[in-house]
Amino acid sequence: MPTTTAPQGRPNVTDLTAQEREVLYALGCGLEDAEIADTLALSEHVVAGQLGRILVKLGLRNRAAAIVHAFDSGLVVPGLGPRRQVAAPGTTVRQGTGPAAGPWLRVSVLGPLRVSLARQPVDVGPVRQQAVLAALALSPDRSVSRQELLDGVWGMESPDGNVVPVYVYRLRKNLRLAECPDPVIRRDRYGYGLVRGAVEVDAACVEKLVTAAGAAGRAGDLTEALRLCSQALELFRGEPLAGLPGPLAELERLRLAERRVALTQRKADLQLRLGRVAEAIAQLSALALEEPLNEPVAALLMRALQRGGRRAEALAVFDRTGRRLADDLGVAPGEQLLRARWAVQRGDDTGAGRGRAGAA
Repeated sequence: MPTTTAPQGRPNVTDLTAQEREVLYALGCGLEDAEIADTLALSEHVVAGQLGRILVKLGLRNRAAAIVHAFDSGLVVPGLGPRRQVAAPGTTVRQGTGPAAGPWLRVSVLGPLRVSLARQPVDVGPVRQQAVLAALALSPDRSVSRQELLDGVWGMESPDGNVVPVYVYRLRKNLRLAECPDPVIRRDRYGYGLVRGAVEVDAACVEKLVTAAGAAGRAGDLTEALRLCSQALELFRGEPLAGLPGPLAELERLRLAERRVALTQRKADLQLRLGRVAEAIAQLSALALEEPLNEPVAALLMRALQRGGRRAEALAVFDRTGRRLADDLGVAPGEQLLRARWAVQRGDDTGAGRGRAGAA
């Protein structure tokens, strides 16, 4: 890639991540989002998120300014050809050859574990070996020690011997492209980790989309914030890490499930703010069936029903949730649910159920 220098008074493209620079390069070469996604082997929603972050980091207003910046910084040089492939770590790629650019390994943990290598499904072995890969995928920015893997995957049943190095060795063999001899799992003095830039994890994509949605919301673009929240929720395919053993998988299942609930609340709150009341009611009604003891969900559903002119149904939600809390937990409704009932009784839908729905 050409050496880059920033236009005076503007951040340098070296402030971008490697993948963001590749997206900016492709944009500067005149590619549309779908073409960038195909060229870099990314999904279009990831490309859209990357472009948004590029504009924010470089202080640019729109795509046209980003294209100009790509040329001004020297990232794109006229005459060098627009559709250059990017080599995976350890490879030399010529035009039309080699693996697809960008992350060539994709790990999905937001459901049963799925792994694809250069877009082809990969069998990564027995469930404990899958759990080792999942542990690495869920720690993208640090190394995971051998002891952490033993504790997280086997818990109190930690085996003797070299089971972790053996599983890592097998994973390296399974997850290696013929064109790329370098392993996707690195090792350093702290432990093991996935090679940065070579792997895309759906849970990390969710967090990027949530960050972008937050930025859109703060900028007043609620429609864009809703679109990004919807894309994040679409990445969930069922129970996270379904069937994987070990304490780490169990904790991550709970965390990721709570993340999905919070995202659904945030999406519903945005729908209400945009006047899409029927959609919010449908979504929250389904969530309330899944989470009958979740008071913030019940409170937000009450607010949505109140907005839809369904006051009696809103009060019925309070009664139903109150009974479940008493029967299952032996507790009375909390302050948020009580405030929601009070707002419905007053005919006030401005604040009932707000809680932390916007803080996902």
